Amino acid sequence: AENLRQAGQEYADEKRGTLTIATTHTQARYVLPRVVQSFRSAFPDVRIALQQSSPEHIAEWILSGKADIGIATEGLSQFEDLVSFPCYRWSHMIVVPEEHPLAARGRVALGDLAEYPLITYDVGFTGRGHIDDAFAQAGLSPDIVLTAMDSDVIQQYVLLGLGIGVVASMAVQPAPAPGLVALEAAH
Repeated sequence: AENLRQAGQEYADEKRGTLTIATTHTQARYVLPRVVQSFRSAFPDVRIALQQSSPEHIAEWILSGKADIGIATEGLSQFEDLVSFPCYRWSHMIVVPEEHPLAARGRVALGDLAEYPLITYDVGFTGRGHIDDAFAQAGLSPDIVLTAMDSDVIQQYVLLGLGIGVVASMAVQPAPAPGLVALEAAH
């Protein structure tokens, strides 16, 4: 009964209430801060709850009503009961330590990457399917030695010398973590 009363109040006054956004870490950390800042300026009485998880959990939360909107780089379009649409375009970037042999190259090919251990996202996160597809189409088998859900963790392990990182472009713009070099991977 309390939830119904609260929902009624929120919808009666569209400039008040709570907007629950289910999103991945990458979106919450790199994409949404300016959007949330702008939204809060326009609607100062609306509270925002960011719920971070995997794309599958995000979809479940939207379908169950736990979240009002979901933002993820992939995985939401496979749920028939959800309407999804693209918000922006992005690509992957390669991150290597400053002293790495690839750091001085202008353009790195998939074959170059296949020669080194890779660190990238878990399956289902931040375009991982695109990474796997690119290697498969080129007939290459990457040595993915470590996976993680967020770009900050990936960059930390690259700094430790465990491999080359493949991360979302927004995670290294305007610059990667200190000690790392970011290389274009949109090609």
